[in-house]
Amino acid sequence: MIRIAFFAEILFEEYDGASRTMFQIINRIDPTRFSFLFIYGKGPEQIDGYGSIRIPTLNTGLNKDYSVSLPALAKGHIKQQLDTFQPHVVHIATPSFLGFFALRYAQSRNIPVISLYHTNFLSYIPYYFRKVPTLIKPMQRWMTSATRRFYNHCDIVYVPSCAMQKQLDSLGVEREKMVLWQRGIDLKLFNPQKRDLEYVRNITGNDNPNILFASRLVWEKNIQTLIDIYKRLRKSELAHNFIIAGDGPAGEEMRRQMPDAFFMGKLRHNELAKLYASSDIFVFPSISETYGNVVVEAMASGLPCVIADSGGSADLIRHGHTGYKCSPKSAGDYLIYIRMLLSDPTLHKFVSNTGVTYTQKLDWNNLTDRYFDEVTRLGMQSNGRMVWTAC
Repeated sequence: MIRIAFFAEILFEEYDGASRTMFQIINRIDPTRFSFLFIYGKGPEQIDGYGSIRIPTLNTGLNKDYSVSLPALAKGHIKQQLDTFQPHVVHIATPSFLGFFALRYAQSRNIPVISLYHTNFLSYIPYYFRKVPTLIKPMQRWMTSATRRFYNHCDIVYVPSCAMQKQLDSLGVEREKMVLWQRGIDLKLFNPQKRDLEYVRNITGNDNPNILFASRLVWEKNIQTLIDIYKRLRKSELAHNFIIAGDGPAGEEMRRQMPDAFFMGKLRHNELAKLYASSDIFVFPSISETYGNVVVEAMASGLPCVIADSGGSADLIRHGHTGYKCSPKSAGDYLIYIRMLLSDPTLHKFVSNTGVTYTQKLDWNNLTDRYFDEVTRLGMQSNGRMVWTAC
């Protein structure tokens, strides 16, 4: 049996796209082949009956919804549990304090490390430090160095898109370590058959076309451009409803600046799937995505996407076929394609159908099978090279 020590900052399944991706793996663990030990900051008391260690966290003040795990406050206990478990492979979600702790532990025991590149932290810095702009460049230099150092000490780095592969390459991460591993989609959950016009009519009170944004409401999702799109649409003569699904620290200011939008809060996936399929256009200006789960969910639901031509999401869209890509901060660009799609039912249907067809190839079972094959290979290799010494 292969033993995997799995380190992550947050392990609530519905928390965000990164968490949902991790649980696609966790929910498919074959307990006859694998044993997992989970080490994490925020999460439930236990993960699916496996060994689970929750460690202290601290909110940095940069984002009230995200905390940093502090392994130094429990390092003796963590190391003792790890040494008892004796992992064959270490999986690390992010290059955080916890991530570097896990990396040092793996190196001290000569254990192979696999990481999934979930979060484009470099793109967050201009938002987090926008009130102290003099810190932006020094923080970017520090983050670039930390990212390069972390991933170059991993054995395998799964990256979700070609754009992120190129970005990591430009930061100096060794190309041969990177493996393209796109995200999958649950096509039974997200599909056009979920369309329910009565459902969305009960939300808006009318039959106008519905423009949807779904994501965590955080400024690093390029929320200001979303607000600008809303304001331009309100000044136009285009009949529409603007619907926001999600919550987060930017929500209060968004409600103030978007008073006529319909704010749904955080939705469970079944309801979100119905909202995707029942809307008319998905708008997503975020430039910080490593992949863009919500874009794939919208496409699978038959919802044409108008998104930023930047970040990992841009790889998902073939401009003019599976959706449209815009200059990231140009609200006028988004308006052009929104108007085109709403004024031309034939075009709308074409983009909807090609998007659905594209998503048919994204099968989670195939992706997770690759992951488990990889950790099996790494685990079998590590059996003969592990050295268990005190740190």
